[in-house]
Amino acid sequence: MKKLLFVSNISNNVGSFVVASIAAAKKCGFEFYYAANWDGATKEQIAEDEKKYGIKIVHIDLERSPYSTKNIKAYKQLVDLINKEKIDYIHCNTPVGGVLGRLAGEKCKVKKIVYEAHGFHFYEGAPKKNWMIYYPVEKWLAKKTDAIITINNEDFERAKTFKLKNNGQVYYVPGVGMDLSQYNVPDIVREIKRNELNLKDTDFALISMGDLIDRKNYKIAIEVVAKLNNPHVHYFICGKGPEEVNLKKLAENLGVDKQVHFLGFRNDIKELLKASDTFLFTSKQEGLARSLMEAMASKIPCVVSKIRGNTELIVNNENGFLCSGLDDYVNAIIKIMQSPDLAYKFKEKSSKHLNNFSIEKVIDCLFDVYSKEYR
Repeated sequence: MKKLLFVSNISNNVGSFVVASIAAAKKCGFEFYYAANWDGATKEQIAEDEKKYGIKIVHIDLERSPYSTKNIKAYKQLVDLINKEKIDYIHCNTPVGGVLGRLAGEKCKVKKIVYEAHGFHFYEGAPKKNWMIYYPVEKWLAKKTDAIITINNEDFERAKTFKLKNNGQVYYVPGVGMDLSQYNVPDIVREIKRNELNLKDTDFALISMGDLIDRKNYKIAIEVVAKLNNPHVHYFICGKGPEEVNLKKLAENLGVDKQVHFLGFRNDIKELLKASDTFLFTSKQEGLARSLMEAMASKIPCVVSKIRGNTELIVNNENGFLCSGLDDYVNAIIKIMQSPDLAYKFKEKSSKHLNNFSIEKVIDCLFDVYSKEYR
């Protein structure tokens, strides 16, 4: 049986990031190895996931930062794993996993190496330093790569300009796959969850999910709440991160600290989305945001930044609003608040559009890539 090594970065469990790849590999008859940093997972969780998905999980001391010297050790661990298990193929992901997976695969003379880009750091409008640092590195690594998978069209067009190993191919795959059936949450949940959040019938709930980091741009979202100047608007932020103290201070300074609620890490995202009235997504950079797809699947209107990835999912004024500045966000939310018909149109069109990004669609796409590349 041929062996496929899937290289990621940090993993606490087998989640949506890898499920479609596992399914596609099994359809091809491959044995599946999942290499990542599993420090955050218990032995019981790892054993449970191995049994549930029929895979082998391997801990590698990968660090998220590309500048960490600990990744030298991770590279050596990958080389040892590839040689010991006689890995045939590699599917590597994330910036660090993508670099180490390709270098280790080349050293060990792995038959085929595929890299999946979940959002290049160089993109239209990116800082110059991103282009100076990451673009040359990716062009160099492309020569060691048999195929590249991209999850948005801007990256797809960019990747096609690279010179791949043996004139390799670039593929477009619509994300990591959404199991849309999981988002059919009963209507009664909305009432229960809104009661938990102390929301009245007259309140309008905005919601965001993601790490509290500069890239997610929560600062402008809090400024939106302040400019709306409506005490019935409440904004719920799900996530943790280094910007939390600064964001809380900003909300206090703008006088909306009673309207902006920091919920931390949550396991009830589907229920919180059901309780909300609009998804507010002000991120500066994305590949193809899963949080946005979750909101669309939950059938709530979406007001999002006009950036790569988001434009794959939202068509302005058709199934949501694409925004470029503070006033855009404010006006978009006011329109949704004032027009139930508009909100309904957005919800229905978003739900239909998401069929193009379903888990079934992604499994089929990955099976096609594996069948062509890993033969």
